[in-house]
Amino acid sequence: MLGRAAALLATACLASPAASGGADNGYAFDGGTPAQRQTVAAALAASSFDWQLLPGRITIHIRHGAPSTSTPREIWLDADLLDAGQFAWGVVQHEYAHQVDYLLFDDASRARLLQQLGGLDWCYSVPGLRHSDYGCERFASTFAWSFWPSSANCMRPSARGDESAAMAPTAFRALIAQLTSPQVERVNTARKH
Repeated sequence: MLGRAAALLATACLASPAASGGADNGYAFDGGTPAQRQTVAAALAASSFDWQLLPGRITIHIRHGAPSTSTPREIWLDADLLDAGQFAWGVVQHEYAHQVDYLLFDDASRARLLQQLGGLDWCYSVPGLRHSDYGCERFASTFAWSFWPSSANCMRPSARGDESAAMAPTAFRALIAQLTSPQVERVNTARKH
């Protein structure tokens, strides 16, 4: 874990938009202070998920007043939130979890997750629902909580109906392991060569 944390921190310190390579795995920053970038790296290191399973580069945009959001290969984080340090880690992990959805899952995986996690729609094809009615948001919140089940995690459920309480962490991690097993095999094969 410490080796992975050190690697993530090193990547965070060195990465910049200019350093982005097309096929390189990892992430690059667009904006943010060194302390804000360190908060992102620490959040990812705290998670037990292997973020290196995600193919390609993800750009993390840090802006004051920006709502935290994700699109494929892009994450926007509020600089003011990152200034809160560890409190922001759950949000960072939540937004990064959307990348797991975008880059590793297909429609069959999403349908299975929606059945397991609940929700009325996977991800905003039905406008106007509550945040917790979207399966993709239930997924990202449950992901952040399940891979970093710490009392310091702002995604920690406070009631049974919370979107991060959609599944017990152990069962959720097992489901994610099943859904990502082809990617694990691909990454392990690549690391051997």
